Amino acid sequence: MKSSTKDNAKGKMNQVKGKSKEVAGKAVGNRDLELEGKVENQEGKVQEKVGGVKKGMGK
Repeated sequence: MKSSTKDNAKGKMNQVKGKSKEVAGKAVGNRDLELEGKVENQEGKVQEKVGGVKKGMGK
């Protein structure tokens, strides 16, 4: 599997995990869990963008 594909897959997975934590945090009123989810979601978006850049470069 290409590096760009791995980055895209990991990025999407981090986004899903982050969104789940964010929603769970909101549901139970746990602000720390909500913020952790938001951060993880953003990290996933960045990782996915890195995969897109690598793909554009042919890696």
